[in-house]
Amino acid sequence: MNAAVDDDPLARRTGSAGGTAGLRPQSVMLTFLGNYVLGRDVAVFSGSFIDVFARLGVSEHALRSTLTRMVGRGLLARHRRGRRMYFGLTERSAEILRDGEARVWQRGPVNTDWDGTWTVLAFSLPESWQRQRHDLRARLVWSGFGALGNGMWIAPSGVDVGPVVDAPELAGRVKVFSGIAQPPTDVGQMVRDAFDLDGLVAGYSDFLLRWDMPDPVPDAPDDLVRYLRLLTEWLRLVRVDPRLPVQHLPADWPAARAQDVVHQLRGRFEGPAREIVDRTCEIVELG
Repeated sequence: MNAAVDDDPLARRTGSAGGTAGLRPQSVMLTFLGNYVLGRDVAVFSGSFIDVFARLGVSEHALRSTLTRMVGRGLLARHRRGRRMYFGLTERSAEILRDGEARVWQRGPVNTDWDGTWTVLAFSLPESWQRQRHDLRARLVWSGFGALGNGMWIAPSGVDVGPVVDAPELAGRVKVFSGIAQPPTDVGQMVRDAFDLDGLVAGYSDFLLRWDMPDPVPDAPDDLVRYLRLLTEWLRLVRVDPRLPVQHLPADWPAARAQDVVHQLRGRFEGPAREIVDRTCEIVELG
């Protein structure tokens, strides 16, 4: 899921006891789709979405607005069956969800296999190109880069920058190379300069305060709500974590503990959550 898609300024923030406090309905929707629709040629009845998101404290009006926005942004496709409306994935949303799935379950935020190389990207854009600068920086952060200053960004290991710099107006304005930091570079200091370690620690610590306990979200109505909240919050953290090499991070780096908690709770919530979806959601084959 890329930064541009998830950062929807129009999306409502909703909240209730056990609900989606601080989470955008679109983000929770993508979590639902990634778990129960991705990889299947199916669509979900609009009324089922209403029922699921009511459990999360999202009103029918807010849910319908989210569906409409996502259709408009190419993230959902409408499918009519008689008088009923169903929603399925588009190629764009499937690609976003596959990326999110890889970040959460395949790579994770803990980088213990760093090969010592850095990808370095430098760009020079006119001062008047504020929108282009903002868009490029958002894509760089999403791809794991941190800013060293003066238009120079770094990311650990090799990064495919093709999707980052594919805008026609960037032609000839971006330079990319990779290599190993040489003395007298203090790599630890470089990491602290380029990346917001304090912000990452705060995010993981806040996550652990909510989830690293025997009975997380005790006022949630069921394990489907817990599971959707857990994975949405986790992806929100993982998508801004550049997977920095552990040897250049504080010894008590909280991402490892947070990752363990997510895997433990997945084993606890995943089965009951799927049973609720199978029992209550109307899903039709499209083929």
